[in-house]
Amino acid sequence: MAEGQKQSEILKAEGQLEAAKREAEARERLAQAEAKATKMVSEAIQNGDSRAVNYFIAQKYIDALGKLAASDNNKVMMIPLEASSVIGSISGITDLVKDMGTKGS
Repeated sequence: MAEGQKQSEILKAEGQLEAAKREAEARERLAQAEAKATKMVSEAIQNGDSRAVNYFIAQKYIDALGKLAASDNNKVMMIPLEASSVIGSISGITDLVKDMGTKGS
């Protein structure tokens, strides 16, 4: 019985180690993707493309709204929102990524 308990603990620890390794790899891939996106936007800003600035503004705005919406103690949010400008920023991001993809090909 003790040997079975020992093997169980070993397998559990090995499983936790493998999960931690995979989580670290996922975070690394996410960081690489973010670095690539930041580089693309930086290049666009250097080239005078104002849509790149809209990318950062829209991204921060959406992140902030997501954090507010995820709050456990938040039942109702009343936020003044000029939706057309945010939607315009998001569509500008799409155009920017398409343009950068075309230039990179």
